[in-house]
Amino acid sequence: MGNICIIPARGGSKRIPRKNIKPFLGKPIIAYSIEAALQSGLFEEVMVSTDDEEIAKIAKQYGANVPFLRSAKNSDDFATTFDVIEEVVLKYKEVLNTQFDSVCCLYSCAPFVTGETLKLAYQELENKQFDTVFPVIAFSFPIQRALSKIEGKITMIDEKNLTVRSQDLEETYHDAGQFYWCKTDKLLKSKRLLTNNTGGIQISELKAQDIDTETDWKLAELKYQMK
Repeated sequence: MGNICIIPARGGSKRIPRKNIKPFLGKPIIAYSIEAALQSGLFEEVMVSTDDEEIAKIAKQYGANVPFLRSAKNSDDFATTFDVIEEVVLKYKEVLNTQFDSVCCLYSCAPFVTGETLKLAYQELENKQFDTVFPVIAFSFPIQRALSKIEGKITMIDEKNLTVRSQDLEETYHDAGQFYWCKTDKLLKSKRLLTNNTGGIQISELKAQDIDTETDWKLAELKYQMK
């Protein structure tokens, strides 16, 4: 039945303590993800997967459900996004007798995501029958001209591209690190977010920011204010 949005938010963030509920321009950063999911109108269930009672309380205040806490096994530094999704999907099925056709895993520190972006990616998933879809950003510099530095010496990784014009090099992309739409059955079968049938929607660098350090946090706030 329908779609579920899973927002992972464990309590043990290391680089930025209590990152998932740290105030971002006046409200907990996780609130932006919850609000985007609710505003999209795409989900029968918007839930937060957490091992932390304080995070659970704040998530509920902003309209998300927390029907159970995440297991200790999937709350350490080695648990993958797939591990978290699988645990939630199986618990809904086994404990709550509820299944979902599609899953959107939306990260808790993704304030640039909007309901419209979620809709665009979902349309791509449905219309083109992909297994998974996620937002990507074009690299600002051709990665075909990447350099290596060994003992202070700079060399090209692939010298055949040294004299190739930038406009003749294939455009390349990286994961924006915001969310993943997945067909539930395909995901559980492949156990991968990137399959041989994955699609992407391209977004601007101004609509995303990795937030792993305090400097990243400040940059994200500046970008958000520009938006």
